[in-house]
Amino acid sequence: MAFMFVDRAVVTFIAGDGGNGCVSFRREKFVPKGGPNGGDGGDGGRIILISKSGKHSLVDFKFRNIIRAAKGRPGSGSNKSGKNGADEILYVPAGTIIKTHPDEKLMFDFNRESIEWVVAQGGKGGRGNTHFKSSRHQAPRIAESGTKGETFKVIMELKLIAFAGMVGLPNAGKSTLLSKISSAKPKIADYPFTTLVPYLGVVYDGYNSLIMADIPGIIEGAHKGDGMGLDFLRHIERNELLIFLIDLSADSLSSPLEVFKVLRKELKSHKSSLVAKKFMVVGNKIDRVSEKERQRIGELKHYCVEQRIDFMEISALKSTNLDTLKQKIFGYFHEK
Repeated sequence: MAFMFVDRAVVTFIAGDGGNGCVSFRREKFVPKGGPNGGDGGDGGRIILISKSGKHSLVDFKFRNIIRAAKGRPGSGSNKSGKNGADEILYVPAGTIIKTHPDEKLMFDFNRESIEWVVAQGGKGGRGNTHFKSSRHQAPRIAESGTKGETFKVIMELKLIAFAGMVGLPNAGKSTLLSKISSAKPKIADYPFTTLVPYLGVVYDGYNSLIMADIPGIIEGAHKGDGMGLDFLRHIERNELLIFLIDLSADSLSSPLEVFKVLRKELKSHKSSLVAKKFMVVGNKIDRVSEKERQRIGELKHYCVEQRIDFMEISALKSTNLDTLKQKIFGYFHEK
C-alpha cells in the first residue's frame, strides 16, 4: 500500500455504443422481396463501479485513465439480434467519491462497501427493418442506428474510511502507536515525515474490531499546501474519532499545548466541520519525560480538564497505557 498508494485520479469512462439494426429480407417464393427479417442491434456495454473492502488505493485508475466498455454487435438476418456489449465492471475502495471534471461537483459517494453504481450507460441497439413493416409499407429498407454510449471524464478521489484517525506533527509517534495496537506495519524511523502515505490498521478487542488510520504528519500551514498535510487532510473527513497525538518529550520544540492548538487550527482551516468531530488528546513519549519537564505536560493536561477533553498519557514505544487507550477508543466506538 505504501509503494502504490494513489488517492486521486482523472479518468475517462466510455460506455459501448449500441449496434446497428439490420436491413434484411426473407427469400421465399411468392413473398414480395421475401418480407423483412432484419434483427435488432445489441445494447452497448455499461461501465459499473463497485466499492470493495480490501482495496485502499486508486492505483488501478492512475495508469489506466481511459476505460471503455464493449460495443453492441449489429443485428443480422433471420431476425437475429446482435450480441450485447460486455459490461466493464471495476472495483474501487470504499470511501471513493466521483466528481465532475473539471468543476469537481459531487456525482457519487461510495461511503461504504458493496455499493454498485453505473457511471456510464451503454447505447441502445438500433431496431431492424422488421419493426418498420406496415400494411402500406411491406418491404421497408430502413433500420435504426445504435445510439452512442455515455462518456464521462471524472475525478476519482479516495477518502479512507477508518473509525479513528491519528492527527499529529511529524515524528509524534503515530506509526509506532499503530504498529503496537494493530497488525499494520508502517515504516518507522526517528526522523520527520517517515510516513508518506496514510496507513490503515485493524484494532481488535475480543470479537470487536475497528479500523484506525495513521495520517501523515501535519505541520502549521498544511491547509495552504505546506508540507504534505494538504494531500492527506481529506482522509480525516471520514473518521468518526480523531486522536490528537502530542509529543511530550523535550525533543518537541513547541509546548504540547501549542502543538494541540496548531493541529486544531489546521483542521478548522481545511474544513470547519472537522473540529465538530469527537476527539481525544493523547500525550506520547512519557518514557522520555523527566520530572523537570512535567510542567510542559501540566499545561496541556490542565487545559484539557478545563475544556472537558479526554486526555491520557502513553508511551507507544514502551507500550505504556496502550491497553487503557484501546479501551477508551472502543468506548467511543460503542457509543456510535
